[in-house]
Amino acid sequence: MAPVRFRDDEFTAAAVRAAADAEADSQRAANAARFFQAHPGGYGEGEEFIGLTVPVQRTIAKRFRGIGPEAVADLFTSSVHEHRLIAIFLLRYEFDHAGTDAERAEWIDLYLTALRSGRIDNWDLVDSSADPIFGVFLYGRGDHTPLLDFATAEDLWLRRVGIIGTFPFIRHGDPTPLLEIADIVVTDRRDLIQKAFGWMLREAGKRVDRAVLTDYLDQHAAQMGRTALRYAIEHLDPDQRAHYRSLR
Repeated sequence: MAPVRFRDDEFTAAAVRAAADAEADSQRAANAARFFQAHPGGYGEGEEFIGLTVPVQRTIAKRFRGIGPEAVADLFTSSVHEHRLIAIFLLRYEFDHAGTDAERAEWIDLYLTALRSGRIDNWDLVDSSADPIFGVFLYGRGDHTPLLDFATAEDLWLRRVGIIGTFPFIRHGDPTPLLEIADIVVTDRRDLIQKAFGWMLREAGKRVDRAVLTDYLDQHAAQMGRTALRYAIEHLDPDQRAHYRSLR
């Protein structure tokens, strides 16, 4: 049964924030800030955490399913990281259960607004949304060109969305979007780009054809960063791994 939307005045972004804040844990928040590099100069510089585990955030999101797009958009404006991850969980549920293409497109518009305004600004927020929301939407439309646009951006998070968004295509046997993006990102040495790129190459080798991976490595291993290469070759046999490492 579809969730009831806009159930009452208490079914608000403020209520979601209150539910999350009630579970706050200062020690866990400090640990999260270190893990997500919220320190000056870190990729998550300035991020604010209240210390919720992901299962707790999913539970809160489940309680507020059907809250409506205005409230989800409001949650994305929060400075608290966990509030924004809950917003992504809510958005994904509504996207998955939208009854029409037009409704799904409206949720994607909300997602893109949050992304372009810098509200999806850490790797867990990207990875929880670029594949199961944006990538799935684009695969359903048979159009991966927006991923290429994001991959050309210098912004770390937009570029990671471009890479991770290829995963639905890979799962359905189409490595083309990833291989087109590979030429754009192969020389980017930022750690979070390298990891995403190597991860998607590895998945293409596992889920599409091993030759997709090895053919790419035969031509480009020498250009790849060490981290991307390490991720990409993880499931190859030892002799193959040694061979591709020797090409750098």
